[in-house]
Amino acid sequence: MSSDRSDEGVPRGRSRSLSTPKTALSDDDVRQANEARNDKLRRSSLSRRARAAKLELRHSAHGYSLIDASRDRVGGRNDLTLDGVESLLPG
Repeated sequence: MSSDRSDEGVPRGRSRSLSTPKTALSDDDVRQANEARNDKLRRSSLSRRARAAKLELRHSAHGYSLIDASRDRVGGRNDLTLDGVESLLPG
């Protein structure tokens, strides 16, 4: 004896949307997010290049530095910018 009632069998819940309401971002927020993403991608790229040259890219409160295998700073500096790091890396 079969029934066409939809309430029999496995109980089904209502589907609910769990998304939060979208808020409009200002142009400054979008610009800052893009700059942060670009900085992160650049640091990652420079870190990979440093590892390929058997160096390590390190960051401190003073800035960036490149560390060689004997744990010495390349150029004796720890206050480099990303541009300075890029100029010291081969290739």
